[in-house]
Amino acid sequence: MTDRMSSGVLPRLAAMMFLQFFVWGCWFATVGNFMTRAGMGSAIFWAYTVGPIAAFVAPFFLGMIADRFFPTQAVLATLHFAGAAAILLAPMAVPAEPGGSPLAFILLLQLHNLCYMPTIGLANTLAFRNLTNQEKQFPVIRTFGTFGWIAAGVLVSKVLKADETDLPMKVAAAAGLLMGLYSLSLPHTPPPAKGKAFAWRDAMGADALQLLRNPSFAVFLVASLLICIPLSAYFAYAPVYLAATGFENPGFSLTYGQMSEVFFLLAMPLIFARLGVKKMILVGVLAWAVRYGLFAAGATASVAWMILGGILLHGICYDFFFVTGYIYTDKVAPEGIRAQAQGLVVLATLGLGMLIGAQVAGALFNGIVKAAAGTPEQLAQWRTFWIIPAVLAAVVMVLFGLFFREEPAKA
Repeated sequence: MTDRMSSGVLPRLAAMMFLQFFVWGCWFATVGNFMTRAGMGSAIFWAYTVGPIAAFVAPFFLGMIADRFFPTQAVLATLHFAGAAAILLAPMAVPAEPGGSPLAFILLLQLHNLCYMPTIGLANTLAFRNLTNQEKQFPVIRTFGTFGWIAAGVLVSKVLKADETDLPMKVAAAAGLLMGLYSLSLPHTPPPAKGKAFAWRDAMGADALQLLRNPSFAVFLVASLLICIPLSAYFAYAPVYLAATGFENPGFSLTYGQMSEVFFLLAMPLIFARLGVKKMILVGVLAWAVRYGLFAAGATASVAWMILGGILLHGICYDFFFVTGYIYTDKVAPEGIRAQAQGLVVLATLGLGMLIGAQVAGALFNGIVKAAAGTPEQLAQWRTFWIIPAVLAAVVMVLFGLFFREEPAKA
């Protein structure tokens, strides 16, 4: 084993992933019910739009700063410090009267996300740069990110019973401060393109666009964008749906999905070797379609096993598609632009895909479900709401299966 491994880099990277996703997991699954309680329910989709907008900025940080000028761990720390301040201030901007303008609250969430979103790609890049066998080691490292999300959900929802309060955002701020401090202790990871002449095309991550000449990568990127449209409906409205169907502590209930994610992450090295990229992604997209189908089927009578079954599919949904995608991207991208390539994937998925998805989901929720609030028809409207993303996921699966061709990775 290398000196890196003997120096204990794996546990350090695992702790990094734990804190990275703990920050996000604190508030992301509870903010919808918090906004409903604060009289901002019709604006929930904006809370899930600010992240995608921030993802458009991520390639700038990944392409110019991380790849070119500053060590990855220093950029990671700086962004987490700033993000912690923004999420701490956000609850102070809630309108005093129900129905008041949520603009200030949404803008502070936007600022937090502008700081946080680039750190996803930065954490992935730092991990890949300090691992010797990405296919075997990265899924294990990434598992600890899932542990972080689970721990956050258990703490703020099950222990603190804070689904409808501002406490999750305060906990996220404390965790962000801790993550910033910890980042400064991570392995020194110098920029791979240091010394290269500056150009705006590099700053905007444009070099990664050369990967689109690879037809299979182009198909993967388009499929990633499209699958994030229904994904946005899950993140924004699954907690609200669980509350409507009688689940207590919705944020905690959603952690069952992350618990299944742990299992599949640990099994990924074996499964990946047997299935390869294409079959892994196809199974992942199929799981999305089945999940939404279960949510739709269980809505009218609040069938708990169907709803929980949909949540438990999260491990396959996320790991088989997104983690496989991170590995695939790292292998097909030339070494000098790997951070840019990861940023491009973030742009397509957590950026454009989730942006479109949040707006579509918000229109569907406000037009279908919220319009029936307080009536016996509300649960039936939830069924209609979930059928739409189920159909879209099935279409993505078919298109990916027809057009993606798995190729040997470039050296």
